[in-house]
Amino acid sequence: MSITVETIYDGKVLRPLTPVDLIPNTHYSDTIDVPEVAGAGDAWAISESLSGSYDGPSDWSTQHDHYICGLQKTPDSQL
Repeated sequence: MSITVETIYDGKVLRPLTPVDLIPNTHYSDTIDVPEVAGAGDAWAISESLSGSYDGPSDWSTQHDHYICGLQKTPDSQL
């Protein structure tokens, strides 16, 4: 016999969304169809979808401690 039951996973167990006629505490073999996540793909595709551009100061990469932590700027001669 085979039945199809829609379930929801609460982080610990699968819970049926409709009543089922199954014997409690009995082992069953399940097949789970995992829905495809929108926007899923390889790491590069995900990274690209999250990236963007940011308009910031031209010395952002060399003076990040100043912009992030509020420290004094490092003189150009020490970079």
